[in-house]
Amino acid sequence: LLEPLIVVWCVWGLELSDTLLLLPFFGLLLVLCGLCAGIMAAPLLDLAEKRRSTFLISASLGNHGFTMGGILCYLFLGEQGLGLSVILVLYFIPYVYGCIFPYAKAAASAGQHEQKSIFREYILDARNMPLVALAATVVLHVLGIRRPAIAVPVDLLLALSIALYYLTLGINFISGNLRGLLREHLCLAGIKFLVVPLVTAGILFVVPCDQSVKAVILLQACMPAAVYSVVTAVLFELDAPFASSLFVVNTAFFLGVVLPLLFFVKGLIPGV
Repeated sequence: LLEPLIVVWCVWGLELSDTLLLLPFFGLLLVLCGLCAGIMAAPLLDLAEKRRSTFLISASLGNHGFTMGGILCYLFLGEQGLGLSVILVLYFIPYVYGCIFPYAKAAASAGQHEQKSIFREYILDARNMPLVALAATVVLHVLGIRRPAIAVPVDLLLALSIALYYLTLGINFISGNLRGLLREHLCLAGIKFLVVPLVTAGILFVVPCDQSVKAVILLQACMPAAVYSVVTAVLFELDAPFASSLFVVNTAFFLGVVLPLLFFVKGLIPGV
């Protein structure tokens, strides 16, 4: 429940403009780029059907929320970066529930999964309250209500929110085979940390937009696989241990290699 408060405070402090409308479209571009790269790479891995679907979902979904992309944008750009990252993630719910879940359902041939049940269990739960908070913040902007000039400990709230998230994730983690999947892990790393960032940088080179918006998009383009790839595999009975292995190794590679590199080239990122 800390995330809605953080969303309201950071987005409330932004100056809303037409340029911000690019963010969710680029968020969608990031996941579609990963998906296309995964489709092209999958034949090389010779995966069974359910494992192939699990790989494609992992290649598509990125950790763009508070727990990785959002906190990195905050570290690089402060409250403005976090607020912009929240707007970028607006693509997530329509994409996951409109594309990823139907695809996973078809791949698993799980006719017993009713869309109504999915809607009730996931869209209406507390994990998606940041979207409600974002809508409330837009209303505040429309009404012309300015953010009060008080000190809010965003650092502390973020730290608590992320600690609670990873504690919960650790408790519910489904162990997978972390060995014997070298090709799959290397392929996913290539998609997440080479293909998606390079394609995104190329598009941003020709698309005029605010420097801080470009910085947020570039940072989010480098994010590892999302935990929702594991959630999807569990929900639709795909290959959950494989999804967990991809998520853990990809995240570990990001933290150990990509993240230090991003800090090293921080000065080269426009808007930072």
